[in-house]
Amino acid sequence: MDFSLFFTYLAACGAAAATGAMFQPGDWYKALDKPWWTPKDWMFPVAWTTLYICMSLAAMRIAMQAGAEPGVGQALGFWALQIALNTLWTPVFFGLKRMKAGLVVLSLLWLAVAATLVAFWRIDPVAGMLFAPYLLWVSIAGALNASVLRRNPAAARAG
Repeated sequence: MDFSLFFTYLAACGAAAATGAMFQPGDWYKALDKPWWTPKDWMFPVAWTTLYICMSLAAMRIAMQAGAEPGVGQALGFWALQIALNTLWTPVFFGLKRMKAGLVVLSLLWLAVAATLVAFWRIDPVAGMLFAPYLLWVSIAGALNASVLRRNPAAARAG
C-alpha cells in the first residue's frame, strides 16, 4: 500500500466531502416530500466515509500501475471527473436548491462513476469492485433526487 497516494486521493475526497458541511440540507430539504425509502440521516456520513475510503484505495491501486498497464491515464481521468461532479452536486442541490440541475449533475456523475468502474476493472478488478458500492449509492441518490423533484413541483419551480 502506498500511503502517500492513498492520502492524496483521500484528500481530494475530503474536499468533495467539505461541500456537505458548507451546504447542509437544512429546513428546505426537511420540508420536502420524500419517498418512504429515503435513507436515514445517519446513513449518509457512514456511507460517504466508506465510499471515499474505497474510492481512494481504488485510485491508489490504479495509480500504482502507471507505466505498467495501458489505460491508467484515462482511468484516473475518469476518477478526476467523477470527484469533480461529486463535489458539484451538493452546492447545486442544497446550496442553489436546483433539483433539476442536481439531477443533471447526478446523471453525469453516474456515467462518470460507471466509466471509472469499467476502466478500473480492466486494469485491476479489485479496484473496479471497490467502485461498485459507489455506483449503487449514486443510483439510489439519482432515484431519490428524481423522486423528490417529481413530488415537489412547486419547490422545483421556485429553485
